[in-house]
Amino acid sequence: YLGARAVETLVSMFEIDTNLQTATGIGRGMYRVDGKRFMAKPWPLSLFGKSLYSLSGRRRDRVLTNLRLAFPEYDEPRIHAIARASFEHFAKLVFEMIQAPRVLNLSSWSSHITFRNMERPVEWMNAGKPSILITGHCGNWEIQGYTQALLGYPVNALARPIDNPLINDWLLGIREHRGMRIITKWDATDEMLRVLNSGESLGFVADQNAGNKGIFVPFFNRLASSYKSIGLLAIDQNIPIMCGYAKRIGPGFRYELNCTDFIHPDEWQNEDDPLFYVSARWVRAIETMVRESPDQYLWMHRRWKSRPRHEVKGKPMPASLERRLEALPWMTDTLMERLRLPAVVAP
Repeated sequence: YLGARAVETLVSMFEIDTNLQTATGIGRGMYRVDGKRFMAKPWPLSLFGKSLYSLSGRRRDRVLTNLRLAFPEYDEPRIHAIARASFEHFAKLVFEMIQAPRVLNLSSWSSHITFRNMERPVEWMNAGKPSILITGHCGNWEIQGYTQALLGYPVNALARPIDNPLINDWLLGIREHRGMRIITKWDATDEMLRVLNSGESLGFVADQNAGNKGIFVPFFNRLASSYKSIGLLAIDQNIPIMCGYAKRIGPGFRYELNCTDFIHPDEWQNEDDPLFYVSARWVRAIETMVRESPDQYLWMHRRWKSRPRHEVKGKPMPASLERRLEALPWMTDTLMERLRLPAVVAP
């Protein structure tokens, strides 16, 4: 905690543009560091090398593997360029989160934030109607929620508490400085329903692996376990799902808030399997965000770690799953062929 607060103090001594340049260098260094060459050395260098590899090397290997899976058409120089930029982006996020309360306010936000495709979400929220907001670890999800709350649209985001209570309270203070409210997973159900019943928005960063009990829908040409609860909640409450993200457009601290999909209840009510359709669609919206800005995505996650039962057992895709996939409006023969193949999972 003291180390985190020391970094905050140091960062606050400089302007945001200077800090972003520093963060770029830090991210580039994290990408380049290779602890493997120290792991064969005598102790304590071997211990230091293992720590370096765990911190950056293993994550870099995972990032490269995931990028090759997602973009098989890209050559190796392009894959490495995106991976390096992803590390740089991650370092910038830390600096921006610390400085957001000082940089963004009612008189300055228009110098840093622009909007695209936000007409339908704004119209819906202006009417005081409840909704589910979906984003991924793409762009700056903290700036997205912070800006919305700053402009007077209540945001309630679901998040897991950080183990260190001091760091948890400090980060909550930053996140809730302008009105965004964090709901911990430990008391989520009742609070989520209260939020929606009051006409407010409920936000999820929903692009991580949902485990063996998740619903498997396409994500970058492979089936990926995704959260059932989001679709179930939207269907049960009959509310739309609005998918969007804050995209860095630079130079400096400048972002564009963009809505990639607005899923209205009318669009799933006539589907044979509404839950599968809704889940596949919001996951596709996150894929759209990532394809727009692959260098701004945290490729470190093991998104395809869990596999559907038929893959685990080495069997062909069930006919019932094929029918649900083929019914998706955006499905193509090429994508179906790729989805039938077993996925190679990043270590």
